[in-house]
Amino acid sequence: EFGSEDIDILPNGLAFISSGLKYPGIKSFAPDKPGEIFLMDLNDDNPRAVELRISRGFDLASFNPHGISTYVD
Repeated sequence: EFGSEDIDILPNGLAFISSGLKYPGIKSFAPDKPGEIFLMDLNDDNPRAVELRISRGFDLASFNPHGISTYVD
């Protein structure tokens, strides 16, 4: 809804998307909303981004994702 900052696509077609970057001098469309990570399955006929839940204990209020990468083991 507010745009993405970065995306990483796995070989199996799953895409991880970071959103919510707040940086001085860049307009934020949701300045009071913490950052988010979304998952999108590009193999679906009608792919849509689904917000991933972040574990308890994580400081979500200050989450400001800049970039994203994955490691496949």
